[in-house]
Amino acid sequence: MALTDYFDARLFTATTITLVVIMDPPGTIPVFLSLVGRKSRLARARAARQAVLVSLAVITLFAVGGQAILAYLHIGIPALQGAGGLLLLLIALDLLTGRGTAEPQEVEDVNVALVPLGTPLLAGPGAIAATIVFVRQADGKTGSYVALALAILAVHFLLWICLRFSGLVIRLIKESGIVLLAKIAGLLLAAIAVQLLADAVRGFVSGSG
Repeated sequence: MALTDYFDARLFTATTITLVVIMDPPGTIPVFLSLVGRKSRLARARAARQAVLVSLAVITLFAVGGQAILAYLHIGIPALQGAGGLLLLLIALDLLTGRGTAEPQEVEDVNVALVPLGTPLLAGPGAIAATIVFVRQADGKTGSYVALALAILAVHFLLWICLRFSGLVIRLIKESGIVLLAKIAGLLLAAIAVQLLADAVRGFVSGSG
């Protein structure tokens, strides 16, 4: 039996590179710090772990049954992009106006990890759509599914590393730097949200969703 019967290196490489580009592990650090930068080290570590686990669960769910879920609910990729864009836009407005940098209640630790960190920031419409496409390319081959699973795990491990050790950045930028990062993150999130909404409109117009 060929090696590709057990592990498809080409699909692993393509999936890993694509998801890293879309999910942008280093680029999540400013948003992560703007939301939980003022919390304790343990709280930041917990938020990082929860966010990555939520993202992993969402991506895995759509890898296993994404096509069936979307078909059953009659939802297309453009609809996912539009919903994700609107949600990110709300978060961006909070960060830009300063409400997102206020000291939150303890119960919100989990909420921040779930939304917007876990989804749609990490496991967003782009990552979900890319995962579904790669599952289609696997075409029922065991080696392809193994490669796809390992690629998803590798990308989320990289995400966890970036978020878990973001505290090193805090020591450098201090309190004023966190406020600045919050504004920059808000602007970036707003731009991402507008792009998602534009892609959603383009998808609806072209009928691809």
